[in-house]
Amino acid sequence: MHLLKRHGLSLTVLGILALWIVLYAISDPKTHTGAFFDNAIADWSGSAAVIVLTKFLYEKRSSESKKPPPERRGWKRLVYDHSLSIVLSVTGSIVSEWLQMLGLVILTKRFVEIGSKESS
Repeated sequence: MHLLKRHGLSLTVLGILALWIVLYAISDPKTHTGAFFDNAIADWSGSAAVIVLTKFLYEKRSSESKKPPPERRGWKRLVYDHSLSIVLSVTGSIVSEWLQMLGLVILTKRFVEIGSKESS
């Protein structure tokens, strides 16, 4: 299958994020425009993280997560069952917005949203 068809959303969001980074780099961070680009980087990095990380990582009992993996045992099972939370926790000190995503991942383990495709 064609690369753009399989990964179009990820590539587009990463491209937009790259654009914000370049615009921030050439702007004055002390101006309103520079601050706008700085905020845009934070927002779009969160979007990119959600899209890319949830493609590859899994969170046990999260209705928003992908299908459960094949059976594993011991610490490998624990790491796999909570791989999304682990990555968000470790990197959350770098990008604080990711801690908010971790909170949402944890909330999706207990709560559902009526009408959401993932909650049916």
